[in-house]
Amino acid sequence: MTKSKEDYRSLSGPQKAAALMLAVGRTHSSKLFERMDDEEIRELSLAMSTLGSLGAGIVERLFVEFADQLSTAGGLVGSYDSTERLLLETMPEDRVRQIMEELRGPAGRTMWDKLGNVNEAVLANYLKNEYPQTVAVVLSKIKPDHAARVLALLPENFSMEVIMRMLRTEAVQKEIIDHVERTLRTEFMTNLSSAARQDSHEMMAEIFNNLDRNTENRFITALEERNQESAERIKQLMFTFDDLMRVDATGIQVLLRQVEKDQLAIALKGAADSIKELFFANMSERAGKMMKEDMDAMGAVRLKDVEEAQSAVVQVAKALSDAGEIVIAGNDEESELID
Repeated sequence: MTKSKEDYRSLSGPQKAAALMLAVGRTHSSKLFERMDDEEIRELSLAMSTLGSLGAGIVERLFVEFADQLSTAGGLVGSYDSTERLLLETMPEDRVRQIMEELRGPAGRTMWDKLGNVNEAVLANYLKNEYPQTVAVVLSKIKPDHAARVLALLPENFSMEVIMRMLRTEAVQKEIIDHVERTLRTEFMTNLSSAARQDSHEMMAEIFNNLDRNTENRFITALEERNQESAERIKQLMFTFDDLMRVDATGIQVLLRQVEKDQLAIALKGAADSIKELFFANMSERAGKMMKEDMDAMGAVRLKDVEEAQSAVVQVAKALSDAGEIVIAGNDEESELID
């Protein structure tokens, strides 16, 4: 439940304006919206959608400040839904959808601010399919440290093309920048915002993936007793160390270059023989021999240490999969990989 705000002095200017817009209703608010530009509408819409609850006393203080004749109104609640309903009464549906998608997306006043809050792997995965000139424009508009991380994740030949475009670019025409910004807003940010509204079963699967084995089994067993269908769906969505069998040889070799060798040795110590064979088959004979010697030298290893090491390897695999560097085949026939 949204926490009620009780301190009038804690409200910012945009929050006070948002309260007024919610209070006066669509007839008056539509006239006010018509006099605002897009940036003002976005800023006010963000304040409205995150306002939460205001007690009647606070509303009265606001009405006194805005206009004495409004001081008898009651309480109100600002939320994404109420904001969206109000905007739909005053402007076209596609424009409202764009505004609300941006509100639910990464924080930031401008498009370039928002991009600065997008994970570099996610941004790189999108940009690698764009023209080098487009990517050059984007990287020139975001902060250098963020641009560097994105650039490092792009395919090598492609990243060099981007670098050459950035070196040759003098003054990029405003029309080009505007076009890139519109494309990012309508394609990338909208899709990113939609993806952010994650299915509840996917969210629980990710949480369960980070539990220790005993706790995970306890929760799954309890859930099976209450809701067998949800339990089965979560188990299908979960990715465990054993699921690395669904990664092809090329993917395993990429994974081997990214994981800590000591960590992998501990993880394999408690793995099934099929998983061990998969990893050793993708190592050089010398590397495989050294890994086996390290595992033998460890002696007995605590189950907790094995589970933590396996979880760490799984997280690396999932990150590589999200970045498009490895492919994890699904459990269904449609997702099987064909040589």
